[in-house]
Amino acid sequence: MEELAKKADALHADGKKIVLCHGDFDLLHIGHIRHLQHAKSRSDVLVVTITPDRYINKGPHRPVFTESLRAEAVAALDFVDFVAINQWQSAVETIQLLKPQVYAKGANSRNAQHYPAEHLTSEEQALKDIGGEMFFTEDISFSSSGLINRYLPVFSREVSDYLAIFMGSHGADDVLRYLEEIRTLKVLTLGEAIIDEYQYCYTLGKAGKEPILAAQYVSNEVFAGGILAVANHTAAFCDQVGVLTLLGENDSYEDFIRRKLNPNVRTMFHYMDGAPTILKRRFLELYPLQKLFEVYIMNDQISEACSRVLYSRLCEVLPQYDLVIVTDYGHGMLTPQVIDLLCTQAKFLAINTQTNAANRGFNTVSKYSHADYICVSEAELRLEVRNRRRDLKEIIYEVTERMHCRQVLVTRGSQGSLVYHKKDGFFEAPALTSQITDRVGAGDAVLAITSPCVAQGVPIDVVGFIGNAVGAQAVATIGHRDYIEREALCHYIQALLK
Repeated sequence: MEELAKKADALHADGKKIVLCHGDFDLLHIGHIRHLQHAKSRSDVLVVTITPDRYINKGPHRPVFTESLRAEAVAALDFVDFVAINQWQSAVETIQLLKPQVYAKGANSRNAQHYPAEHLTSEEQALKDIGGEMFFTEDISFSSSGLINRYLPVFSREVSDYLAIFMGSHGADDVLRYLEEIRTLKVLTLGEAIIDEYQYCYTLGKAGKEPILAAQYVSNEVFAGGILAVANHTAAFCDQVGVLTLLGENDSYEDFIRRKLNPNVRTMFHYMDGAPTILKRRFLELYPLQKLFEVYIMNDQISEACSRVLYSRLCEVLPQYDLVIVTDYGHGMLTPQVIDLLCTQAKFLAINTQTNAANRGFNTVSKYSHADYICVSEAELRLEVRNRRRDLKEIIYEVTERMHCRQVLVTRGSQGSLVYHKKDGFFEAPALTSQITDRVGAGDAVLAITSPCVAQGVPIDVVGFIGNAVGAQAVATIGHRDYIEREALCHYIQALLK
């Protein structure tokens, strides 16, 4: 881009007219070629910039071609004068850098479902600032994602058949509209704050004198996890989100947590006397990324005084929220009194209880007498009835009847998910990815984004689809390095339903 900027300055000095085209060009097709030819006809010099790989999110297996290969394909067209790989997500900075007289967009860019309206508005302003103009080419158009899905399938026959059936009832525009409608919900997220620390290392082998594994430290990474991750996921889709949690009086990590939280998350922190903020330190073999063991640093005995403060704060804020999302990791924060208050006073209660080494299977959904929505893994739901082989639908029916719960989503790993609505029945949705980088936090992400959908009355089969789309993105990142973003999820959904 730096070299291209110098060339653009020289072209301007020579009085040449530059037209800029910008896009993914993931599968170069006749629609792209005609678009670029039309753009060239409006100028002396055609410059094309390519969206970098890190900003393309069309699915777990996209982009099909790397940024360098996509740039090479466009550069092979003899009427294209210059090609560069962009450094930013949109063309705003590129326009400011190159100062083209003309910026050419495809006709589909006028549709907010195909191109984010905020990007288009920002690009128009950038052009206005430099005295340039935008025009839209009108010609035949194709979708790269649609062509890839149709002719270069990356999914199994089961997934392709599922998507075809789903599209018979729900289009991408329908799903994206549902995600837009949840913006106005006021959401409270409640549960334990957890600091997830990843210690990356290389295993050296057995220690010389003892039967233990030795490893060489490489680096470490720290994430805001637990309810903090849930709050961040939710805040990308709902404008008003609160997080109520406990931090440690000792080693609180509060400054780090505040830096990591989405700006529109309202924080309500209380503090545990003489205890640290929960820290889970995981040791991982760097390549392949594989967890070796983990250490918990915490005190899961909440004091009565702290419990009373938490209860009082909940009494104060519960009426302010349309939806309460609870992630219960079983580390002592959610006492029976707090749980009873949630079950009786929350306007809409969505819960997830998780089993881990610290709670040894005692932390199941039966702690709650009522929930409006339950989102748990199959293994955790089976612990509720202490049965590994019983039909899952029977278990769901029994648990929902006992808890007076109308809607459930059960995540099943590689088998996808099973969703249930008391009125509409069961719907199965296969997993939308087979590539897993890290499963930590995937269930939290699914809970965070499907809960507002359920509270808003989104059809349960659509909830299952959205949950699996979220899960596919969540398992593609390490820990909580990245949170689910609205734009990325919407792009992925559009790509799936073409």
